Amino acid sequence: MKPETIVLHEGHRRDESTTSVAVPIYQTTSYQFDNTEHASKLFSLQELGNIYTRIMNPTVAVLESRISKIDGGVAALAVSSGQSASAFAVQNICHAGDNFVSSTDLYGGTWNLFSNTFKDMGIECRFVDPKKPEDFENAIDEKTRCIYAETLPNPKLEVFPIKEVADIGRKHNVPLIMDNTAAPLISKPLDHGAAIVVYSTTKYIGGHGVSIGGLLIDGGNFDWEKAGDRFPMLNKPDPSYHGAVWTQAAKPLGPIAYILKARVTLLRDLGSAMSPFNAFTFIQGLETLPLRMERHCENAKKVADYLSKHDKVSKVIYPSHMKDEYLKRANDYLKNGFGALVGFELKNGADSGKKFIDNLNLLYHVANIGDSRSLAIHPSSTTHSQLSADEQIAAGVTPGYVRLSIGIEHIDDIIEDIEQALNKS
Repeated sequence: MKPETIVLHEGHRRDESTTSVAVPIYQTTSYQFDNTEHASKLFSLQELGNIYTRIMNPTVAVLESRISKIDGGVAALAVSSGQSASAFAVQNICHAGDNFVSSTDLYGGTWNLFSNTFKDMGIECRFVDPKKPEDFENAIDEKTRCIYAETLPNPKLEVFPIKEVADIGRKHNVPLIMDNTAAPLISKPLDHGAAIVVYSTTKYIGGHGVSIGGLLIDGGNFDWEKAGDRFPMLNKPDPSYHGAVWTQAAKPLGPIAYILKARVTLLRDLGSAMSPFNAFTFIQGLETLPLRMERHCENAKKVADYLSKHDKVSKVIYPSHMKDEYLKRANDYLKNGFGALVGFELKNGADSGKKFIDNLNLLYHVANIGDSRSLAIHPSSTTHSQLSADEQIAAGVTPGYVRLSIGIEHIDDIIEDIEQALNKS
């Protein structure tokens, strides 16, 4: 099935007990076992099934199934936030004393997680500028467990060289984890060699701005067992689960060792579960995602074109407006649109950027992206303010940079509001 059909039909046809067509909200903590043998099989992973909603839930399972199917994965895990998804993606294969390599082009919250919180946990993040994909190879050693990057980095918007870096990683048995939050449907990192995909469902997948959540998708295309000693957390007995060796335990279930471990160890122990109600709201959003992404991308390109001709704007940051290698990457990895995020720099710097934000009427001033509504923010004083000046520049944030998340309103109304705010900035 095509994505437009998957978002409506995958994982649920009707509820067997009520014949409900809509996915029910299973707002329950626990599930009745058939007998003690049934319970024992569930806890020993001889059989997959519902035990406790902190680990899995029928409503959440439909969301996991649909997004996994859209991206070409074999299994998915929903968690409480996009930030939890980023943390789990790395923690699932990294422990104290290990390192991983990350692109410098990151959302500010992810940068802080990697450079500070993980450092406190004894996990080293090695940042590499993706301008030269070959530099990722130089950062890999025997303790490197993964490479992490964003498809369409927020707010730099320079598309990541997915295949080039994935190939480098696979040469060393190191998987590439891609955060595809800003490019659902328009990019499929698993098709280009990524092993794991991460989403903040809070953004475009929901689209409504009412719930927070995240997702990890296992591509099933990375041989964790072949990589051997590089992944002791998957290939050696895990004392937290009866000495299970995850690459072996997963074999009867399919190539899902990575996602199985994340579910029954990290999710079980850290408790970052997505609530059934939030999963239900994301399912509602997912059903219209293909239509919304078309309008998001169409509107964003028109805004970028408009800004590029405005005399108060010194630079427009949008994939279709980039040149050389960056434009080539955008065309290679983004299909049917260049995304909904538009950045621009005002000629008079930070003061003008703040005035522009303060004079908006239609666009909301919020710390989010991906709503159906159009949004705006000044990153250097908000989302990236915890970063040093040098770190902000590395992430693509200058003092006068403004980030827009273009919604699905009528394009004339969006541009009219931007124009009047520019005139006052």
